[in-house]
Amino acid sequence: MPVPPSGPPLGLQLAETARTVSRAFDEALSTVGGSRPAWQILMALKNRPTANQRELATAVGIRGATLTHHLDAMESDGLLTRRRDPNNRRVHLVELTERGERSFHTMREAAVAFDQRLRRGLPPEEIERLSELLARLRDNVTDEEDGTDHSTNRH
Repeated sequence: MPVPPSGPPLGLQLAETARTVSRAFDEALSTVGGSRPAWQILMALKNRPTANQRELATAVGIRGATLTHHLDAMESDGLLTRRRDPNNRRVHLVELTERGERSFHTMREAAVAFDQRLRRGLPPEEIERLSELLARLRDNVTDEEDGTDHSTNRH
């Protein structure tokens, strides 16, 4: 029988840290009039200047009515436009406006400043190690879900 680890469960520590960092990131975006969903949508549109809603949903990880709600708000704010695809009237194409472009740059500045704040006091080798550890934790829970054993691929 395995010996239980000492201290609080790692998953609990990670979840609490993720919640705290997420809240702080949301606040950083909020100070410049943004939100995480808007930031994710703007980034996706910067990578693909004209996208349909299905492509955006895949890129952002927001589905159905939730994505539509965010797009409606962003369109009302003048950040993007939607138009029917001339080749398929059931598909809406989404594009940034000039205002959306400015909003992207403003939110990018806030996101970069937040990332710098988050990295404060961490040397590059620790950041690299943290990235590796986070990937391993993600792989550990993914392995469990898909039944695959990737232990031979571990460092």
